[in-house]
Amino acid sequence: MVTLFVTREGASADFCLHYDRKHELTMCPILSESSICYRLAPDRQLLDGKCGTSDCPHCADGQRVATHDMPPCLLSQQHHSVIGYDGLKRIALMVTPEAGGSFRDQAWEAISTIRAIVHQQHEPMAVTMQTVFVNDAANVPAAQQLFAAYYGEQMPLTLYVVQPPCDGRALAIEAWAISTRTAKVEYLSPYLVTVTHDGLRWIHASAGALEHSDHPAYDQASEAFEGLRSALEEAGASFRDVARVWLYQGGITEMEGDLERYRELNRARTDFFDQNPFDMRPLAEQKGTTIYPASTGIGTMGRGLMTSCLALQTDRADVQMLPLENPLQTSAFSYPKNYSIKSPKFSRAMAMRIGDHITTWISGTASIESSETIHIGDVEKQTEQTITNIERLIDAANFERSGWTGAGATLDDLAKIRVYVKRPEDFAICRAVCERRLGRIPAIYAQADVCRPDLLVEIEGVAFSLLRKPLPDHKRNPTPCAAS
Repeated sequence: MVTLFVTREGASADFCLHYDRKHELTMCPILSESSICYRLAPDRQLLDGKCGTSDCPHCADGQRVATHDMPPCLLSQQHHSVIGYDGLKRIALMVTPEAGGSFRDQAWEAISTIRAIVHQQHEPMAVTMQTVFVNDAANVPAAQQLFAAYYGEQMPLTLYVVQPPCDGRALAIEAWAISTRTAKVEYLSPYLVTVTHDGLRWIHASAGALEHSDHPAYDQASEAFEGLRSALEEAGASFRDVARVWLYQGGITEMEGDLERYRELNRARTDFFDQNPFDMRPLAEQKGTTIYPASTGIGTMGRGLMTSCLALQTDRADVQMLPLENPLQTSAFSYPKNYSIKSPKFSRAMAMRIGDHITTWISGTASIESSETIHIGDVEKQTEQTITNIERLIDAANFERSGWTGAGATLDDLAKIRVYVKRPEDFAICRAVCERRLGRIPAIYAQADVCRPDLLVEIEGVAFSLLRKPLPDHKRNPTPCAAS
């Protein structure tokens, strides 16, 4: 498809012309500056994430504009959520190009769609972090070239993960964008991006991709964690500030002699984390309690390892961190030795209370009760159980059980999900369950090995919710962020 925006001199675009797949020319009127093409409307608007335009049809009475009221202008499939709080707007985007064409064609189409969504927010926005799911490692250099050409010096932290999109596309992109009207974004290096806003400082860091296929999994993981530590130190941070970690391991369930690669990753993670004072986190309510980051450990093609993390620094008195464990599951760090000589060191979720709202980062979740895989061989039941595990993990009862009365979230508060599907033939069943349980939500489905051979699906996500019981006034007054 080719799209042309037609304007009068001194005015914004009046209409767009595009050729569709049948090579027919269509003219789409651009109704007003506040109009949003229905193909680019958000799936979810969380907290106070309205567009800020008084006559926006998407915000009126919570109703979505009818599809025939807006012109279709772009072909890329996209789903995104708009999240607003404390005068700040964030967008979680999931973009998948239409099937067909070369990898470069599909990549440019996806980039163009991200650009269109960002530009329709009626305020300056910047993309801070993105994960690019590619079907083949051979396509990564082309993707790197295209993204570098588009973003230039404002290159978001970008991970290229070799996990083929389940729908057959050459790539899919998860991206996060933030309003720069009140936030400051600094692109410090290809592996480090920081965002400061209202006394808060978020840090996106990565150790890059380690492709040393001849190195044992333990050595790879040790090197990767040291790389993360170096990136954090460059930003003036440490692992005590880390809330969320992502680990993409090639051949995650393969054996190295008598040892499974994921178990060796867990051994290296434990040895590394033992060097970090996780019992003295600045944002923890109770000092002396070991708090591990939320985490996803998922398989990729090849034999390499890629890592990234999200950290938060602040001196605000109304910001706190709470790890969540699932009442249906044994904590991963308490797994018996038959699962790993040294157990996986992560929390099932990490909740961040900021003023009167909560962001809950949900670790990779699967069909496990206590410490055992259930519904072996049945992807439908495993997907159902996985979503139920997430639901119980973030509900108000579990927050209260963990010490935060008045907090909690529901499945409707999820801004986006990633769904990792082990077998391509299970994709349709898995997606049907997710759509039935979760409704319309930004999602990417990627083919990936899960950390146990008998697990067929894994889901991660992030939820944004309001406190039902506001904090006392003396805890709501922010103080300057020492790190900003």
